[in-house]
Amino acid sequence: MTQLLIQNFLRSKGLMIGLVLLFFTGLVSLHIGKIFLEQQADIVSKTAHHQEESHQQHLEYEHGEMGLLLYYIRFGLANKTPNISGLSIGHRDIHPSVRLVNIRNLEEQKHATELRNPLYQLLGNLDFSFVLIYLFPLIVIAFCFNLLSEEKEGGTWTLLLSQSTPPVKILRTKLWIRLVSVLSVLITLLVIGKIYLSIPLNAAFLAFTLVAVFYVLFWFALAWFVVSLQKSSSQNALSLLLVWVMLTIILPASINALVINLYPIPEAYSTVIESRDGYHTKWDLPKKPTIQKFKDHYPQFAQYEHPEGQSFGWFWYYAMQQMGDDEAAESNEAMKEKLRKRDQISRTIAYFLPSVHTQFSLNALSQSDMRNYLNFLNELEAFHEEKRLYFYPKIFEGVPIEEENWAQFRLEYVEDDRKLEWFGKLLPLVLGSLLLVRLARRKMVVSETK
Repeated sequence: MTQLLIQNFLRSKGLMIGLVLLFFTGLVSLHIGKIFLEQQADIVSKTAHHQEESHQQHLEYEHGEMGLLLYYIRFGLANKTPNISGLSIGHRDIHPSVRLVNIRNLEEQKHATELRNPLYQLLGNLDFSFVLIYLFPLIVIAFCFNLLSEEKEGGTWTLLLSQSTPPVKILRTKLWIRLVSVLSVLITLLVIGKIYLSIPLNAAFLAFTLVAVFYVLFWFALAWFVVSLQKSSSQNALSLLLVWVMLTIILPASINALVINLYPIPEAYSTVIESRDGYHTKWDLPKKPTIQKFKDHYPQFAQYEHPEGQSFGWFWYYAMQQMGDDEAAESNEAMKEKLRKRDQISRTIAYFLPSVHTQFSLNALSQSDMRNYLNFLNELEAFHEEKRLYFYPKIFEGVPIEEENWAQFRLEYVEDDRKLEWFGKLLPLVLGSLLLVRLARRKMVVSETK
């Protein structure tokens, strides 16, 4: 019986075409991920080269004060992009993974980004996570919506009831055949992706694979539950498609709208304004209050003074630049806190929505989620502060440019080293699948007793 069911499945041209299209789309998504990784590597390489070249050019033509040189030259920090990010690009195509900043006001530099086509950003990338979350469920629906109803509508159900093999066992075999075929495509794509994208075989890739497998299992469990209700083929297809639309489109959009309304971020605008006003207005104000605030912020520089009778001095100028960041610090922290709360509440709600939870999990495993971006912002602030504290004394003391070893300042990197949370990523999908299977089993048992 099993061999006959496998033959019938393989002879179904529609199902085979569906698998081929799914596989081909998966290959396209892997190639898009490869292009993305190459672009990221190219950007980092060019940034490192530009930083070195820029330093050499300024050192060649600038023989004045160090304060003037540091007005221009910038230092780079890159957020390492692991190869697994090619499977789930997440936020990395929106937020740059490399920054060049000078030691002047940071806030105005931090949120500057490259120009991109807004329509392209709206559409996003056809990465592997998109294929998994949106297209795999559609294939599952197409494979399973008429498992039982086609037998009843074709007049073969009565014949199956007369067989020695329980009809439910035959239905389960048909389901297993479809499950194995879809999982085979999934595993094959992941193996190809590992090789094609040069992804290391580590815990993150294993967790990524398990999340993907359990997400597909959830949709099979859901389809099995709908089949157990023993409705017509059209009703089953309509029910499953409605669930797909709700879980992949309507509810995620509703969550996004809810989170935006719960945590609006006017600080994103006020941070920039306060930062610009924080130093621009200081040109027209007395210098002593600005210098005193700077000394209060950095007591270690209290011995430095602005030259008497001079309208300009580097000590005052960089103190003025510092005020831009200091006066925007409260808004900056409020903005980051709201971004963290947005991310946190979204993740909490996502525990009850398999599609959203899977997307969050894949992005986290690929280090392309909001937490990764916020971590990079914190590292960028620490990197900028480190450069300030290193160069401030040299500027204020008038150390000659030639005495500094500028070759040591190369592009630096930060890496997201968060601990992998297996329990939180797999549990919602496992529990959801088990619950649906249990409900379907009860329905099947009831139907057999009638």
